[in-house]
Amino acid sequence: MKEWKTYKLSEIGQVIGGATPSTKVASNYDGDIAWITPKDLSLLFGRYIYKGERSITETGYKSCSCQMLPAGSILFSSRAPIGYIAIAGNELCTNQGFKSVIPNPEIVNSHFLYYLLSYEKNRIAEMGSGTTFMEISGNVMKNIEVKLPSLSIQNKISEILTSLDSKIELNRQINDNLEQQAQALFKAWFVDFEPFKDGEFVDSELGMIPKGWTAGSLSDLADITMGQSPSSKSYNENGEGILFYQGRSEFGDRYPSIRLYTTEPSRIAEQNSVLLSVRAPVGDTNIAYNKCCIGRGLAAIRSKHGFDSFMYYLIKSLKDQFDMYNGEGTVFGSINRDSLTTMRVIVPASDIISNFEKIVTSLDLKYKNLFAESLILTQQRDSLLPKLMSGELKINEIDC
Repeated sequence: MKEWKTYKLSEIGQVIGGATPSTKVASNYDGDIAWITPKDLSLLFGRYIYKGERSITETGYKSCSCQMLPAGSILFSSRAPIGYIAIAGNELCTNQGFKSVIPNPEIVNSHFLYYLLSYEKNRIAEMGSGTTFMEISGNVMKNIEVKLPSLSIQNKISEILTSLDSKIELNRQINDNLEQQAQALFKAWFVDFEPFKDGEFVDSELGMIPKGWTAGSLSDLADITMGQSPSSKSYNENGEGILFYQGRSEFGDRYPSIRLYTTEPSRIAEQNSVLLSVRAPVGDTNIAYNKCCIGRGLAAIRSKHGFDSFMYYLIKSLKDQFDMYNGEGTVFGSINRDSLTTMRVIVPASDIISNFEKIVTSLDLKYKNLFAESLILTQQRDSLLPKLMSGELKINEIDC
């Protein structure tokens, strides 16, 4: 690493904090200025962020010490928790939970800095202090030392890592589109009944439905397994035993993130079962990528007739019913087995479900294949990142 030089963060860019306009003043919010909180980054898939859950007005911006960050700035959450990272996709500002960096392009490549801080985030988190929660102060952030190679080497490293992330992000965009297509088809067939409007309808407790369909319970269509957590002594991250999902905290876009295994599985979810969060909150969904053990925060829902795609979109369509269990007046939302199995649903004719399944299964298979490809690309990126950022691996040693 002789060609790598040590800098303080304040020497390679401008370290900027954020602020929050008074939430008691309604005119401070719902404006045109993108305003980011750490929570927004917790929900982010990919490198770029363009807007947050809330936006602020010019009045709100001027009422506090917010500062605008140009596109290409690196957002770094400095508390609750430390280490969420994103690249500003456009001009925006943040709350006080950030110590962001506006990179000096003459010294550091913006993408390289994003990857460098991703590599260094655990070390930076160890520098936090505080009583209520750990936080990185502006002064500490400014004085953090990092090593940089020349800009030409930074550019080459960034190109390698960016090519992997760009493909991962493209796969996700394609998968988003595939899911939207399938959800639109489900709604057209099983909510709006568009292909059947010229046929005969009958009255049911759930309204007018096509003749040959019935009003029933979820248990008429699915086998339901409620989760039960095994002994915590059996948990491991070494791949020993069977995959274990504790709850919705491991949920991703469609499939959970692989983190824990258990050597003492209790409740089993078969591959392609719909995984439903049954507490805090009720109603989030994922699919079991492989056979797995589920904790007590989840239920596994499996089609009795092998209609896995139909079951996934059916469960997603029940969001309004699940939301009733997340209402005010409860300590936290939860649903029990009886309420889940007796939940009222429209039961379509089996030949109609089969026709839907034939169409949508191909979309879901494309989704799964792209997801699998992204897993491999993510592993490659995560393997390369520490080697490239530490200078252990030279650019000319990589087979591009």
